[in-house]
Amino acid sequence: MSGAVRSRLREAAGTLRLTASSQKAIRERNASAWLLPEDGTRFDHRLVEHMRRFDDTEEVDLVVVGCGAGGATLTQRMAHAGWSVVCLEAGPFWDPDTHWVSDEAGSHHLYWTEPRVISGTDPVPMGSNNSGRGVGGSTVHFAGFVPRFHPSDFSTRSDDGVGADWPIRYEDLRPSYERIEQELPVAGQYWPWGDPHPYPHAPHPVGGNGEILLRGADALGLNARVGPVAITNGRFGNRPHCIYRGFCLQGCKVNAKASTLITHVPDALAHGAEIRTEAMAVAVETDPQGRRAIGVRYLRNGREHLQRARTVAVAGYSVETSRLLLNSASRRFPDGLCNDHDQVGRYLMVQGAPQSAGRFTEEIRSYKAPPPEVSCEDFYETDPAADFKRGYAIQTISPLPITWAEHVAAQGHWGHDLRRYMQDYIHWGTLGALCELLPLPGNRVTLSGEKDRHGLPVADFAYSQCDNDRAVIRAARATMERILKAAGATEVITIERYAHLVGGCRMAARPEDGVVDRDLRSFAVPNLMITDGSVLPTQGSANPALTIMALVDRAAQRLAAGARGGPAERSRP
Repeated sequence: MSGAVRSRLREAAGTLRLTASSQKAIRERNASAWLLPEDGTRFDHRLVEHMRRFDDTEEVDLVVVGCGAGGATLTQRMAHAGWSVVCLEAGPFWDPDTHWVSDEAGSHHLYWTEPRVISGTDPVPMGSNNSGRGVGGSTVHFAGFVPRFHPSDFSTRSDDGVGADWPIRYEDLRPSYERIEQELPVAGQYWPWGDPHPYPHAPHPVGGNGEILLRGADALGLNARVGPVAITNGRFGNRPHCIYRGFCLQGCKVNAKASTLITHVPDALAHGAEIRTEAMAVAVETDPQGRRAIGVRYLRNGREHLQRARTVAVAGYSVETSRLLLNSASRRFPDGLCNDHDQVGRYLMVQGAPQSAGRFTEEIRSYKAPPPEVSCEDFYETDPAADFKRGYAIQTISPLPITWAEHVAAQGHWGHDLRRYMQDYIHWGTLGALCELLPLPGNRVTLSGEKDRHGLPVADFAYSQCDNDRAVIRAARATMERILKAAGATEVITIERYAHLVGGCRMAARPEDGVVDRDLRSFAVPNLMITDGSVLPTQGSANPALTIMALVDRAAQRLAAGARGGPAERSRP
């Protein structure tokens, strides 16, 4: 092990930065971590049993569709601000003690598996890595990696001639990034890329897979850092330290990994919000003139309901948010709600996410640490010498046995050969890239002729790569293979895949260019908001959850302060 690697490992054993006074400040704005039980159970069921419940006919201040990263954050923020809030969630209210298991195959129920049609020249498989189901949404089964976007992500059109400029700057989002990082909380080394910054918790100890990336990066003269992960390093409120059990993507049974189920939902319930589960939204209703939203129609227990509200927020994530708006057509909006300029469903993006695995003589046991443990963002920005714009990041990933079998089988290994690779599982380290693929107008969601079990048209998601996309994926793949070989890998295998849906209802400065404004309010219907990843104009080379939550934190502050539809507008009849 090199001296540089030893130095980084020692740094990873640092002390916590969250002081008692800072934890007190966090608790005052979001007490979720302190509302969890101290008796060993993972959720205080009395919060649900005694939850305030509203009648459909009661006009609440806000109805939110979807209880994932964006929806749960908005629900908590506005309930804390004194608003009456109902959050409609199509899935169940998860219980970490009974619903989550240390089993890949047994965790399939966490994913959104309703039917979708995929098309285009490079179709995106839908399923486990795209969206979630139930309270917490995809944060229940995300890996917990939460880097910030870079300042350059907000001006790619001006600076690089590709993508789109955001209607806000990085500086507008920095305070929200800091607040959300404290509430999750995030553990990691000081981050030197983008806008350099520290994290609230010190980084976790480095496992075998992380050491591989650190070793390979050091040999090639690259920078690599431990973190940032939304996994407690030390006790936080009533949440315990991570125990490195390796099943982060199957729901963290110990509550060390952040999901909005435990980071924002308890406080929302304590402040009077209702989370109405098994409620499938089917349309956003407007007044007869189509000028204002009046509520959300939804199906529950085989019956259709209408929850009335003064403000509506849709947070069903990229595909389902676009589908809901398209299914909410009316006389005023014949092509779908807020679709005056044919922007709903367009510019939907995924990240290219190739995975490279290397075989090492020593045992790696990559599952014994957070899956995304170490990262390198040296290739994040546009390199003038490269044949493509924008870039990619590299992270450790830790496939469990079923996922590892899929990786190996994708190389054409079957039968005895597949068994041989499976028996060798503990000797493999795996890296993954997140490649920034560009927003293209033809990559979009439309309604297909196929109907779901509720009789609603399902989404058709068309996706095709451009030449720039293919070039950045090739570069990322080559870099990962070089790192693994530099670390001592005797064999390297790579598969192609996608990750992280965003876009579809992007924010823009003008209604001709997007669906919502800088405050996440739709241009067409002033009291309708979209508060999920579909609003992102570009996606960077970073996991999107932190940015989604930061955007919603910013929008909620402005909403609570009365910006374009706050208390003054709520009082209107």
